[in-house]
Amino acid sequence: MARIKHIAIRTNEPVKTAAFYQEVFGLKQVGLGRNGIYLSDGHINLAILKCPPGSDADVGIEHLGFQVEDVDATLAKLNHHGGKSLTERVNVTPTDASNPQSYYEIKCFGPDGQILDISGTGWIGTD
Repeated sequence: MARIKHIAIRTNEPVKTAAFYQEVFGLKQVGLGRNGIYLSDGHINLAILKCPPGSDADVGIEHLGFQVEDVDATLAKLNHHGGKSLTERVNVTPTDASNPQSYYEIKCFGPDGQILDISGTGWIGTD
């Protein structure tokens, strides 16, 4: 079965955006290209790509989901580094795969307006 191992986002400020994901989520830089910075958590590769000059390419993607050990500490770091919460915190009660509830506790904005799902419990089908 195929597994999602790469997500790319576009930004006008790749260095600032990469620093955000490194500081808030602990991702490590694993590569540097002409148009971007490559980060990883050891399971997923996240490319932070610069929007081409004069392009009408959209900044960002729909959303990213992060499973974290401490939701409250992550939210504090996220707010400190320019992110912000979009919703009130939800207490997740795991259910079986045929009747899922929410897999994340809170939806937030990253520094360039990306929507982030923050979860202490994770998503079904992930390691």
